[in-house]
Amino acid sequence: MNALFRPAPLALTIAAALTAGCANTPSSAQNTQPATRDNVVEHYADLAHATYEDALITARALDEATDRLIENPTEANLAAAKEAWLASRVPYQQSEVFRFGNTIVDDWEGQLNAWPLDEGLIDYVEPAEYQYELGNAGATANIIASDSITVGGENLDVSELSPQLLADLNEVGGSEANVATGYHAVEFLLWGQDLHGFEPGAGERPVTDYARGADCTNGNCDRRAQYLDAVTDLLVSDLEWMVAQWEEGNGDNYRAKLVSANPDAGIQKMLFGMGSLSLGELAGERMKVALEANSYEDEHDCFSDNTHNSHYYNGKGIQNVYTGTYRRVDGSLVTGPSLSDLVEKSNPELDARLNAQLDDSMEALEAMRAKAQSSQNPMAFDVMIRPGNAKGERIINNTIMALVEQTGSIEQAARELGIQALAPDDAGHSF
Repeated sequence: MNALFRPAPLALTIAAALTAGCANTPSSAQNTQPATRDNVVEHYADLAHATYEDALITARALDEATDRLIENPTEANLAAAKEAWLASRVPYQQSEVFRFGNTIVDDWEGQLNAWPLDEGLIDYVEPAEYQYELGNAGATANIIASDSITVGGENLDVSELSPQLLADLNEVGGSEANVATGYHAVEFLLWGQDLHGFEPGAGERPVTDYARGADCTNGNCDRRAQYLDAVTDLLVSDLEWMVAQWEEGNGDNYRAKLVSANPDAGIQKMLFGMGSLSLGELAGERMKVALEANSYEDEHDCFSDNTHNSHYYNGKGIQNVYTGTYRRVDGSLVTGPSLSDLVEKSNPELDARLNAQLDDSMEALEAMRAKAQSSQNPMAFDVMIRPGNAKGERIINNTIMALVEQTGSIEQAARELGIQALAPDDAGHSF
């Protein structure tokens, strides 16, 4: 994070969002009913609903904060919008454990959280500092500066920046790096390109990029504001749809199908989601790739230098599913029958080991987060992966190994519960 940016407490942004409503999931008290496969799957759906509902609450706060920035582009409003974005990442990153195993989530998730992105598709960049996918014709299209763009031989009208247009532009020209929507598009529009490389510092977009008239910097301030408005509106509507998929009593939605199916299928989805996020995605795609390539372009929250928090809350989401607990943004605790309960009944030693390993991985993720946020010589993730940074490499490798170890026990827990071939996604990585 830019040392000059000092956000207000997260609670202020979250509290403002909560006053707008949208808290339909009960703030669950301790649930003491005996665990069965059926009620563990039902509670898994409760966790998903609460987590996505919190993501929606904080996305609405982000939308409101960006609206205030657009209406009145001041340093204070830009700082508040950044803080709202950071707050929105806390529940969303915990939701990613539901992506793996639930196709409805995986098919939808790319519109909200796809990365890395070639940001020159969206807005201006500093060419000398811009690394992008070779051969990507959209990498320098600059939608904000254009009424039309040509990608892959196709001329596209982008004169009216609507949520639907931006959604249609995702992966334009067949490149996954062409990301026009989601959290990281908003992040880029708030922070701008990070020009610090492996040195401390995040993006430093001037608030005058949203100014009117002669005060506008870098051109097209009105278009930039329109883009920010459309992309945050889309984020909210996408999350509203997903919340509805997990609501209890909402007709023939995804939750209804999940809880009415054989509970063994639900148990498999839970463990597969935990193992795949732990191994292939978090340990592999989000840490191992960036470390081995020494590539800050492969950093998850690369514009804001918030990657340490994104990784931490991914890990927390894994632990949430196993323990059946989730701490909501209003501070209340959702808890109920869990995978841990089922494993403990069958193999107490395995349950104790897996719970200890989940704690160990959270300690490793917290060590990464603490170093990034330290008041003395902080080291953000993009500094940790700098070539020759032995200390940073050690912090990341310790975290990777903790995640790998817990994945082995997740697979053993699956076998204990009768799932013989969990095969969590390793994303092609070997550990």
